[in-house]
Amino acid sequence: MVIVFALVALLVVSVLVAGNWWLWRRLFRDTTRGPGFVRRAGVVVIAGGWALTVGALVAERSGAPFWLQQVLAWPGFMWLALSMYLMLGVLAGEVVRPLLRRWLERRARAREVVQQPEAAPQAAPADVTATPTTVPASAPKAGSISSSTAGAAAVSSTGSAAALTADPLPAPAPGTDAPSTSATGPSPASAPDPAEPSRSLATPTRRLFVSRVVAGAAAAAAVGTVGYGTYGVVRGPKVKRVTVPLAKLPRAAHGYRIAVVSDVHLGPVLGRGFAQKVVDTINGTQPDLIAVVGDLVDGSVKDLGPAAAPLAGLRARHGAFFVTGNHEYFSGAEQWVEEVRRLGLSPLENARTELPHFDLAGVNDIAGESEGQGPDFAKALGDRDRARACVLLAHQPVQIHDAVDHGVDLQLSGHTHGGQLWPGNLVAGMANPTLAGLDRYGDTQLYVSRGAGAWGPPTRVGAPSDITVIELASRQA
Repeated sequence: MVIVFALVALLVVSVLVAGNWWLWRRLFRDTTRGPGFVRRAGVVVIAGGWALTVGALVAERSGAPFWLQQVLAWPGFMWLALSMYLMLGVLAGEVVRPLLRRWLERRARAREVVQQPEAAPQAAPADVTATPTTVPASAPKAGSISSSTAGAAAVSSTGSAAALTADPLPAPAPGTDAPSTSATGPSPASAPDPAEPSRSLATPTRRLFVSRVVAGAAAAAAVGTVGYGTYGVVRGPKVKRVTVPLAKLPRAAHGYRIAVVSDVHLGPVLGRGFAQKVVDTINGTQPDLIAVVGDLVDGSVKDLGPAAAPLAGLRARHGAFFVTGNHEYFSGAEQWVEEVRRLGLSPLENARTELPHFDLAGVNDIAGESEGQGPDFAKALGDRDRARACVLLAHQPVQIHDAVDHGVDLQLSGHTHGGQLWPGNLVAGMANPTLAGLDRYGDTQLYVSRGAGAWGPPTRVGAPSDITVIELASRQA
């Protein structure tokens, strides 16, 4: 087992190293003419970014001083998101690159054809075997042959050497340079082919131009995507409203509102100000009940107690309830259960409470099994009256199968973040029965919130944060 783990770790590291070398090549090496500051800066940016990312993860998990976690978290986690979208952008550029080069080459060839001068008409070939013609007395002497006559003799395709010798060019005047070409320009033997040099000189420049365009577009797209996704998280979650009909719900409970919030992830990045935004948003919906379904924090009560303090301001007619998520067990679950109780929330640790119109139950997260505090559905639901409707709070959607076995009508969950960073939704979708939204499993309905905050990078792409108001509907109404 250890060998398998080591091989998997080696494969992951190899892929990361190869991917980042390729990223450096496309963004820095291929966009410069040679070694220099830009290439060295690229090495520093990529290697330094990953050093900060690893440092942020290790600091959070090892319980490093909170100030150090805060120093490392923003740049480290932001690089994690940015590098992913840089790689996706460069990968898309591999498709665009050859198409752009071919388009530029076609334009260059078309321009050469347009700029090519029309060929001059060729003179009739001279008869090298003909008897020399007697020069009339009125004709100019050999030493004073006109330039036009000399030019005609020079461009004749089969002009004889005797004709060129008989009609030499005039000698240069004293003090002037001897002409290096004939009167009509360079001779065919010494003139370069206009097409070949322009192509050989243009090709490296064209390749550099294409690399810069593709790299610039990839970088701009990545920065814009991460920036917009971060803004969406920092500004706070939006309210989503969903109506859920329950067959056993009495007419008197029709329209009952449950505010569901999950995955707030208070920590070194999202702190007290973010918690206050969440509280204000929830209170603004005027719910009858508040359900906090896990992953409230990423850190100890000592470090994050002040950040969680605004939760004491939550207001609902039937109170606020809390169940643990997997991140609570990374952060001291027992201490946090006591802290949220102190703040006025009611923890449901494998427990149930009977509300006026339905039962509300909650189970611990699966991660608690490592501490002997895992979910216990029999304890929470075993002796209840199944004629009453039941709503269950359970952090992970995979707990739906136990909920079905125990006759739960509606399970409220989080955990998935809706994938948080596209295309992470593809992976999260394979690991969970429902990624986000409302689904049905037999007689049990499951609603999965995308969550209010974010883990790691405070960024969401394709999975906006939300606080969901579940409005229960009675089929008897």
